Amino acid sequence: MMMSKSKQPRKQRKARYEMPLHLRRHFMGVHLSKELRQKLATGRRSLPVVKGDKVKIMRGKRKGQTGKVTEVDLSSAVVYVEGMVRGKSRGTEVLIPIQPSNLLLIDGDFMKKGRKEVIDRTKAVGGAKQPTARTSEKTEKTSENVKGV
Repeated sequence: MMMSKSKQPRKQRKARYEMPLHLRRHFMGVHLSKELRQKLATGRRSLPVVKGDKVKIMRGKRKGQTGKVTEVDLSSAVVYVEGMVRGKSRGTEVLIPIQPSNLLLIDGDFMKKGRKEVIDRTKAVGGAKQPTARTSEKTEKTSENVKGV
């Protein structure tokens, strides 16, 4: 499949709908919590979500609730979280589909082969960036300039 370079929303949507599943996994990235980023000591800010991860909902009606990922649906690019259910008129309960962009990854199994390789790769490149003395000097100078104005 040819990747389009069009800026037209119509063509972007079409490409997304027709994209094969092995490429759709790129849409399943979830931001890592600050604590998790420090624990993993990686420069990555996000990782693809997998079944069994513990996530926190950041947007919507259920903001602030946490749960375990029960299913990742690549065909519709949504995640189903344990305990996030909606009642139907028949009385049955169904899981609510949640977009990955509205989630925050809190905990998961990062020792699996593929995930560990990705994390180690970013550690090798440079890992988590620590503020240097030079950048702190710059911030002090800019704050002095603002006060002087």
